[in-house]
Amino acid sequence: MTDPVSRETALDRYFGDRRPLIESYAAFLETAGVERGMIGPREAPRLWERHILNCVVVTPRLPRDARIADVGSGAGLPGLVWAIARPDVEMTLIEPLLRRTRFLDEAVERLGLSNVSIDRRRAEDVDEEFEIVTARAVAALDKLGRWCLPLVARGGALLAMKGSSAEQELAAARADLEWLGARTMVVETYGDDVLEVPTTVVEVTR
Repeated sequence: MTDPVSRETALDRYFGDRRPLIESYAAFLETAGVERGMIGPREAPRLWERHILNCVVVTPRLPRDARIADVGSGAGLPGLVWAIARPDVEMTLIEPLLRRTRFLDEAVERLGLSNVSIDRRRAEDVDEEFEIVTARAVAALDKLGRWCLPLVARGGALLAMKGSSAEQELAAARADLEWLGARTMVVETYGDDVLEVPTTVVEVTR
């Protein structure tokens, strides 16, 4: 494996002229995000690699002009990062906790994002369908499938951002996912030339 490209190169590659927006969001996360408990104080020094770049490297996988839902969006990872990098997509942040939706509302207003809406409900209570549904650090894959696959339109995909145990999680959840209507299930990695530890995504198509 070659050495990862510099952060500067990666930011220009994925954000282009919207780079000031992602820098503003990062600053908001480092300050208000830590103060309000949206991210831990230990996460601030590694915010770029562990969170922002970790999320944005997946954006080439997103279909053009897709309707996307980020389930359990929390501080907006990956939803706000994807919405900034891909202004063509329509992003819905699904988050049931009021203090988190307030943070998301403020972030969206500060950044002037017109392609983001916030839905303060549990995923189980949402009756829309999306081409892409994602979740990051929310739950084990079997639970995630029950919450997220009903939101995936036929032919669409669940992109579950996972860690090093993704293969094991998928093996354990495969039967449940098939029962829920999964058609194909694979583990992919993204950002091999950007991150020391590439982003792992379990991709489940319906």
